[in-house]
Amino acid sequence: MNPKAEPIRVLSVDDHEIMRGGVRFLLLAFDDLELVGEAQRGEDAVRLCRETNPDVVLVDMKMSGMDGIQTTSAIKAASPDVQVLILTSFHDHDLVRRSMEAGAVGYVLKDASKEDLAAAIRAAKAGQTTMAPEAAEDLLTGLLTGSHDSVTDLTDREREVLLLLAQGMTNKQIGKQLHLSPFTVRHHVSQLIKKLGAANRAAVVATATQRGLIS
Repeated sequence: MNPKAEPIRVLSVDDHEIMRGGVRFLLLAFDDLELVGEAQRGEDAVRLCRETNPDVVLVDMKMSGMDGIQTTSAIKAASPDVQVLILTSFHDHDLVRRSMEAGAVGYVLKDASKEDLAAAIRAAKAGQTTMAPEAAEDLLTGLLTGSHDSVTDLTDREREVLLLLAQGMTNKQIGKQLHLSPFTVRHHVSQLIKKLGAANRAAVVATATQRGLIS
């Protein structure tokens, strides 16, 4: 029998005690998730990442001092292997894009169900992008209405994959949607990362949004 897997280590960052308490209570419902620390400020979160070695950090967007984007950037600079998941009440095209550019792997709204948040944490641990439908729509709107002055040469298939990435789809879901093999989808995602000079699949969407690559 295989030994029980270690729980996913989670750090919660929010300047509201009630929200931190809600996350604390929520995580107790799942055996595979473990809260290893809480921070009220972004500066404290960076320090706690070094001390507690979390797998996933839940970061609020609007905080006193460092905001969620600055906190995400600082965490990724100090602890590159830690995955950051934005957990916030706010969403618009610019916030979502800047969060992804800072290194966040996902964007979840605070009204998400506990099951959806738990699933997003598990996906973040695996390096997979999770996007709230509202946030994905914001990104998609930006992709469709952005400027078109980029000289980046994307194929039609790569643009299709990019649109589905913006909707938060996994490689498996993209393959099913476009009738492609997992290997082919991975190739297209790798090409997007290379062509856009992005750090990961989440950053691909943010960078493409900024450059206005989809018409």
